[in-house]
Amino acid sequence: MRLKVDIIVLSGGNQQIRVAMNATKTIPLIMAGQGSDPVAGGLVDSLARPGGNVTGLTSLGPELGGKRLELLKEAVPKLARVAVLYDPDSPPNVLQVKEFLPPAARALKLTLQPWELRAADDLDKVFAVMGKQRPDGLYVTGGPLLAANLKRFAGLALKSRLPSIYTLRESVDAGGLMSYAADRKENTRLVAWYVDKILKGAKPADLPVQQPTKFEFVINLQTAKHIDLTIPPDLLARATRIIR
Repeated sequence: MRLKVDIIVLSGGNQQIRVAMNATKTIPLIMAGQGSDPVAGGLVDSLARPGGNVTGLTSLGPELGGKRLELLKEAVPKLARVAVLYDPDSPPNVLQVKEFLPPAARALKLTLQPWELRAADDLDKVFAVMGKQRPDGLYVTGGPLLAANLKRFAGLALKSRLPSIYTLRESVDAGGLMSYAADRKENTRLVAWYVDKILKGAKPADLPVQQPTKFEFVINLQTAKHIDLTIPPDLLARATRIIR
């Protein structure tokens, strides 16, 4: 704020956006699509007319949970029990686990097995105890804990021979089976559009918050082979990227 910047682009979630909102009511704040529903979170009045100094993108991260379960079910037709790892200190993750995943699981006839994970040191213990419930698949939510431990998550899923789906594409690069999320390259392009509009005189209050229209679906066939899983051809055809 002391630097008197013209615009602040926020790549963090709702908590980080809230900190910036508390610090300034005048500098335009542009969300880069990492948070959850900005209306429910009290960040904007509505998507169509934000009303304050905040606008930008909403990622639909938690809301895409049902689609991820659906893709995991297509990859593993016999899927019945899905272990869900989440950080209980992350509001978007809690929202995903408590509100968005259960209805989708019921529709797909899946039983969810939620597991709280507060620190990386708990990973081995959680996987060991989780294995006793014999899940058929693994759903890993997003957040800083996942981002900082991509290889450990993927490695433990491989060791447990669990088909896994993630919210971050980098998790699949690290050895996870699949990921599904908003296309971040497209999000970056849209953030630049907001910056351009505001620098030319537009007000954040008048620029609608945009939801993603392009999505990334990534499959790691090396991981599928390692766990003896054959990905259906029609599912492969819908992937935007395949790691062979």
